[in-house]
Amino acid sequence: MERVPMTAEGLKGLEDELKQLKSFERPAIIKAIAAAREHGDLSENAEYTAARERQGFIEGRIAEVEDIISRADVIDFSKLSGKTVKFGATVKLADEDTEEKVKYQIVGPYEADLAKGRISVTSPIGRALIGKSVGDTVEVQTPRGARSYEVVGVQFK
Repeated sequence: MERVPMTAEGLKGLEDELKQLKSFERPAIIKAIAAAREHGDLSENAEYTAARERQGFIEGRIAEVEDIISRADVIDFSKLSGKTVKFGATVKLADEDTEEKVKYQIVGPYEADLAKGRISVTSPIGRALIGKSVGDTVEVQTPRGARSYEVVGVQFK
């Protein structure tokens, strides 16, 4: 059973999602199925079919989230420090071609969200950054081609 690296915040998010699915989504879909059954012939009942499909999705997601939580390896990065990139670090990078600066936090694969500046430790850029220090250069294959970044800052918060 492979452990899944995760921040405490990421674990809480999954636990909240699981609670939402079990406490609200599951009971709501059960009611929707019951209401659709009351409409008669199930073989031609689109409401019933849609509700059953939604139930399958919800039950699948519950099983997936429970599995992830059971394999979670919560890493407390608040006790980490230094200038070497590790899980949980917030890394400031400078694109060597455009001088554009970006900031990413290295997190687990199930809590990555590029819009929030959180990249997975298993992503190409995440793997390239682990173990690097301020001043190091990394080259990463991105959808836009090879990019070269310089590590200009590492912090743990």
